[in-house]
Amino acid sequence: MNFNFLSPVSDSVLAHNELLSLQALGRKIKIHSSQNGIPDLDDVNIAIIGVLENRNDINYIGQDFQLDEIRKSFYSLYPGSWNVTVADLGDINKGESVEDTYFALRESVSILVKKGVIPVILGGSQDITYANYRAYDGLIPMVNIVNVDAKFNLGDSTKPIKNNSFVGKIILDQPYNLFNYATIGYQTYFNSQEEIDLMDSLYFESYRLGQVSKDISIVEPVLRDANIVSIDLTSVKSSELSLNQKYSPNGLDGKEICAISRYAGISNKVTSFGIYEYVPSKDDTITSMLVAQMIWYFVEGVNFRVKDDDFSDDRNYQKFITLVESEELVFYKSNKTGRWWIEIPFLSEVNNKLKRHTLLPCMHQDYLDACNNKVPDRWFKAFQKNCV
Repeated sequence: MNFNFLSPVSDSVLAHNELLSLQALGRKIKIHSSQNGIPDLDDVNIAIIGVLENRNDINYIGQDFQLDEIRKSFYSLYPGSWNVTVADLGDINKGESVEDTYFALRESVSILVKKGVIPVILGGSQDITYANYRAYDGLIPMVNIVNVDAKFNLGDSTKPIKNNSFVGKIILDQPYNLFNYATIGYQTYFNSQEEIDLMDSLYFESYRLGQVSKDISIVEPVLRDANIVSIDLTSVKSSELSLNQKYSPNGLDGKEICAISRYAGISNKVTSFGIYEYVPSKDDTITSMLVAQMIWYFVEGVNFRVKDDDFSDDRNYQKFITLVESEELVFYKSNKTGRWWIEIPFLSEVNNKLKRHTLLPCMHQDYLDACNNKVPDRWFKAFQKNCV
């Protein structure tokens, strides 16, 4: 396996790890060390990779950073009653150019996903999501991305990629593999009206912070449908974070960001998960512990994955049909988990992008709305995208 790009976990973290209880996570996971090299990945389910790249941050002034505090915090936690195996593969250092770093991550993610290992990427600037997305070019035909962020990051895609414009690049750069892009926790005053209108015109999904805080469960279906989940730590409110990490007085709280991480883990489709915009500071224990707990909840979610979307055997599900206006909507409910899906009809006369996306995750509430003659928003957007 060619993981030449990865440097081992630092000796100071390993020394700290030796002082931990034998029951702690750090004593139970496989770790890439300078002494033992890269661990064998045959029985590994989740692999942590640090990416020490932040040169495309719009506020970059030459500062370096490291992820040691996150590792110390994560290693010190205790695992749940898990059947999953976690490895820490160390860090991808800055390449000669940012493109070199992107290449290293793309190759690493591609190798891991092909092996059935879920990479958890810990990063500097969030433009690294672009490299994560490009790793899927040869893996699956269409990709769904969920971005947990206060901003849409569409930016000006005619200019070089930055951490506030990488989504524009993902949408416009060939090959065009993006099917759905959804933002969770956006805050209207951080986004221009043009960007909000563009999200609507492309039939992408967006969930305002207020909606998410009112009922966190509304984001579960969109995370169930995601391949890539990318979290920007600036989406978390400043009172939850360390000094250098503070961004906005409003944002997701610690419980909400951990719930979102767990939903991402439970999703059978999510094959890579990234946490970005980490900025160490002198009083850093709060942010590093929050990130550690987010990883913990993601692992916990992966451990509780249930294959409940096999609709070939009618003993596995219940089927509900309802009429909305003149449209027949077909819903499925899993007998194993109680999760809901809605069918998107094929349009035989158009080029169908949705060959593998005929069933769209939804909520019980969508079925209740349909019974009251209201078209579910997710269904409408997917249907429209399929017509384009």
